[in-house]
Amino acid sequence: MTDAAQNLRTVREKIAEAARAASRPPEDVELVAVSKTFPAERIGPVIEAGQRVFGENRVQEAVGKWPALKEAFPEIELHLIGPLQSNKAKEAVALFDVIETVDREKIAAALAAEMEKQGRRPRLYVQVNTGLEEQKTGIDPRETASFVARCREAHGLEIEGLMCIPPIDENPGPHFALLEKLASEAGVEKRSMGMSADFETAIAFGATAVRVGSAIFGSRG
Repeated sequence: MTDAAQNLRTVREKIAEAARAASRPPEDVELVAVSKTFPAERIGPVIEAGQRVFGENRVQEAVGKWPALKEAFPEIELHLIGPLQSNKAKEAVALFDVIETVDREKIAAALAAEMEKQGRRPRLYVQVNTGLEEQKTGIDPRETASFVARCREAHGLEIEGLMCIPPIDENPGPHFALLEKLASEAGVEKRSMGMSADFETAIAFGATAVRVGSAIFGSRG
């Protein structure tokens, strides 16, 4: 068994333990293995170990390595978890099965147009900037419910969840609690929150998906 495959097993065990500690079924928490910056040969052993849900930050990087992998393993589900520019909407809709970073009107409109053209409808999450950090993308928490409503009503988009990345130097718990509250207010069921350092905390606060990279693949050098 490769290091990554063993790491995957360990992460899955920790997810199950955290879910049980929160009185939740382990299968309620989806693991998104974050493969950004890692080449196909590093991803292969993780696929062979049974992982089928992956996350990438950049559209262009994903376009360079995932079409062949998805052809070989059609059951793979690929998530975009990094910022999306409107000029990449065409490629994003064609390749990704889930786009977690809808964060402004221009992106919502571009995605709606491309979905109509391509006849393909990736599942969508709205990214929330829970820490109101200027350098981060994401909708203002106070505008989340109204933005989700606009996505649905003005653009015909089905928003199934919210996503957040808490400030690196803050306790993530309050940010996860806020996302849980906002998801309820916006009427969405999914909450993508928690990464390698804090996914167990995220599960305690109701995460339905956790995005784990370095704990599986190792450091990015």
